[in-house]
Amino acid sequence: MRHNKSVNHLGRKSGHRKALLANLASSLILHKRITTTVAKAKALKSYVEPLITKSKDDSTHSRRVVFSYLKDKNAVAELFRTVAPKVADRPGGYTRVLHVGFRQGDAAEMALIELVDFNEAALASSTKKEAKKTTRRSRAKKAEAPKAEAPAEEAPKAE
Repeated sequence: MRHNKSVNHLGRKSGHRKALLANLASSLILHKRITTTVAKAKALKSYVEPLITKSKDDSTHSRRVVFSYLKDKNAVAELFRTVAPKVADRPGGYTRVLHVGFRQGDAAEMALIELVDFNEAALASSTKKEAKKTTRRSRAKKAEAPKAEAPAEEAPKAE
């Protein structure tokens, strides 16, 4: 049982695990989406989301703190220049983990982790859904109601 064990050690010593997560986070920030195992994706999500929150405040201190985690100046520059302005109004939940199947060699469960605001396909489908919401079901009933009343009005005229 794993009671009160909040960190997934990923089968590595702490130094190796920190380096792995730093490299995965840098790759995610630079490429906006990466494919990895589900366990690594979940660990990466809890690693990178506080860094994205930290990047909303563009100060020297924030940049240094983020650099101490990522250890890649290109990823830090990308995070503060392009990612932070896009997620400025989002209160959290910057990443999405999608299960994509199993790896061929060892049948490990794979996942695609991506930054939410950089997926053009999902953003396009969300705008289409909003346009669809404007249609109302009550229109059909209103259109049928006058048709039902019209024969009733004609009947008294015939008498």
